[in-house]
Amino acid sequence: MTKIQYHFDHVGSYLRPAELKAAREQFGAGEISQEELLKIQDTQVADLVKHEVESGLKVVSDGEFGRSWWHLDFLWNLTGFEAYQQEDSYKFHGAKTRTTNVRIAGKIAENPNHPFYRDFSYLKSVTPEGVTPKVTIPSPSLVIKRDHRSDLALDHYDSWQAYLDGLAQAYHDTIQHFYDLGARYVQLDDTTWGYLIQQFEDYKDNPEKTAELASIAEDNVYTINKALAGLPEDLTLATHVCRGNFKSTYLFEGGYDSVAKYLGQLNYNNFFLEYDDARSGSFSPLTEIWNGRKNVEIVLGLITSKDPALEDVDQVVTRIQEAAKLVPLENLALSTQCGFASTEEGNSLTEADEWKKLKLIASITEKV
Repeated sequence: MTKIQYHFDHVGSYLRPAELKAAREQFGAGEISQEELLKIQDTQVADLVKHEVESGLKVVSDGEFGRSWWHLDFLWNLTGFEAYQQEDSYKFHGAKTRTTNVRIAGKIAENPNHPFYRDFSYLKSVTPEGVTPKVTIPSPSLVIKRDHRSDLALDHYDSWQAYLDGLAQAYHDTIQHFYDLGARYVQLDDTTWGYLIQQFEDYKDNPEKTAELASIAEDNVYTINKALAGLPEDLTLATHVCRGNFKSTYLFEGGYDSVAKYLGQLNYNNFFLEYDDARSGSFSPLTEIWNGRKNVEIVLGLITSKDPALEDVDQVVTRIQEAAKLVPLENLALSTQCGFASTEEGNSLTEADEWKKLKLIASITEKV
């Protein structure tokens, strides 16, 4: 079945409005109820959707307004995980995050009362006809030998294989639940490939370590594809390969060369790839990632979400034309390289800057 290819898309997160930030602080301090917080959140999401549509987007998100982190809030609310405070924070280039993390606490399963279902249902209710509401959640690879999240897996499973299968089933059931609520576009955000890119480079002269990294990559491919298997044919499945995005900083560097063969095996329709600066590498891996698949769209993240400066239109068009030598133009799309606020702190730009960036992408897409 042919999937809809939008050519102009966005990763998903947006800067939290001041009123929403204040409300979340009040809720955390016990000054307002969850019902009052959700009322304010819904008002802000409705306004966001209006702006997204006015910017020309045919795919809209809720900006991730109902969460603090792009990944942890989702994982905390899956059955079998718990939040905890780790000893140290993530060290981005020039910034440190909070020390919150997630770990396995039991058998993993879909949570039928996951709060993200409620948030999606509201998003769908305020999305106009002809526009697609998109779900964004973290990839299951985030809990496969990453940041100690799977250290306790064998305390709850008889084997590593059983753990991977259980994780995949939980994700499959969760995505199916979103579909049953009306979702036709689900995106799994993934920093694991950025992490592996950096690790493959750091340990390129260490055969034992590179073999270990290859094993992790293979586990990721297995688990993701098992989670996606058997989902409805009219569901568009996407991933965003991220190198880290916190207060306009980043975690990882390097091109896609070392992981392209794995990405080319993943059964996604859309691949959001970061290409906003030199640390992203060349376009050469695109051929292997696309892998000749007619229903695969490569979404080029040529516009940065990390600062307000607007890119030169002609330069961006030239880069798209370069990519089109490797992947057919009809299989290419344009986006920011990441969201504007992967955590509630947000990047170093304003809400007005967000809309200028999106209008720039719309104009370039039309030009191309």
